[in-house]
Amino acid sequence: MRHFPIFLDLRDRRVVLAGGGDAALAKLRLILKTEAKVTVFAEDAAPEIIAWDAEHKLRLVKRAFAPGDALCASLAYAATEDDAEDARIASLARADGALVNIVDNLDGSAFITPAIVDRDPVTVAIGTEGAAPVLARKIKADLEAALPPSLGILARIGKGFRSAVNVLPRGRKRRDFWQSYYFKIGPEALANAGEPGVEQALGDLLVDHISAEDRAGHVALVGAGPGDPELLTLKARKLLDEADVVIHDRLVAPEILELARREATLLDVGKQGFGPSTRQEDIGVLMVEHAAKGAQVVRLKSGDPGVYGRLDEELDVLDEHGIEWSIVPGITAANAAAAQLGQSLTKRGRNSAMRFLTGHDVKGFAEHDWRNLTKPGQVAAIYMGAKGARFIQGRMLMHGAAPDTPVTAVENASRTDVRIIASHLSTLPADIDAADTTGPVILMLGLSPRQAATQLPALQEEFA
Repeated sequence: MRHFPIFLDLRDRRVVLAGGGDAALAKLRLILKTEAKVTVFAEDAAPEIIAWDAEHKLRLVKRAFAPGDALCASLAYAATEDDAEDARIASLARADGALVNIVDNLDGSAFITPAIVDRDPVTVAIGTEGAAPVLARKIKADLEAALPPSLGILARIGKGFRSAVNVLPRGRKRRDFWQSYYFKIGPEALANAGEPGVEQALGDLLVDHISAEDRAGHVALVGAGPGDPELLTLKARKLLDEADVVIHDRLVAPEILELARREATLLDVGKQGFGPSTRQEDIGVLMVEHAAKGAQVVRLKSGDPGVYGRLDEELDVLDEHGIEWSIVPGITAANAAAAQLGQSLTKRGRNSAMRFLTGHDVKGFAEHDWRNLTKPGQVAAIYMGAKGARFIQGRMLMHGAAPDTPVTAVENASRTDVRIIASHLSTLPADIDAADTTGPVILMLGLSPRQAATQLPALQEEFA
């Protein structure tokens, strides 16, 4: 992030702008929404600027920008649409100590003006660091349609009520109050009784929350899916937005953690096969400790919590301590990997059943019914199988599997950095070693990528 987004208080602060044409008008339409004291320097100003001067919305100085014109100014805009003149103005304004923006010149600007959705006092700023203005406009249009004009009215009334709400303790109690106001009670009251009705509803709501019992702590065991944030369920997103504490696995994608509430406590309890890991007992202690204090806890697991997620052990701990819990399923890696391959997990005439297997367990490499797995047409998803590829290969060949049995390794299934390593049993360990995988890998036994199904022996492809 090159540009740090902030909201600058411009009440009674000086803002200067040099230019009188279309670029100047575009900036002034935004700046005049603030409470800044605006001065425009232009020898030839558009009629709108002249009118704003007559209405005392700004001060127009009919000359070129000169040294000292930006003294005590918080911001200075160079908007003459002449590169050489804008550079001269920017140099003078910097010398006067102002932050400078040159219109349509990202590298020459100390700050940028984002696209804005105005629901005063609610303001949404959208920036793309100059990379995609058309994208910013599309996002702005979508937000304009999604945010009703009444949002500003509710926010203004709520702002005047904030001091009264200080009677509630900080944290969840206050958040629950404001969530109820903005998303239920407030809109209903405004629609039914107008602004006076909203003020009455606020008072009644506060009384209800003062007398309400504290919400009991709760642990939601949530599947984060294979990594793509768009594969997260709506319920999972809602819980992340409400969580006080998020206890997450190592494999949960950073983009999904970004969806958690900013004030939430994030605790990494990652485990790594044959590497450093958080003890399962310590994870249980953390869940119980935070929930016992009344926190809404999300135990966030990669994929689905019921597939190699040690779900039962964690539920046993919560039951033992009388902690309420719920389970939110997620898309497991096998589903995501099969989708990347363009294959189904079951197919008429090939396999009417499939297996979910683990490459290793707490004792080391995991043993399975290898003889059944060697039968033609068998399909299995082997989780955590990359490090055990040679062990799996040996067991399968020893029990009579055909060397050309297709096996596809999928690294980072569903993510933008997904890699598909098409192989077969005879070369599986060598192909995985050559790929030098670093992300989570699932082995799809019996499946090849659709486009590679007729091109064995092994091939290797990358998908961005």
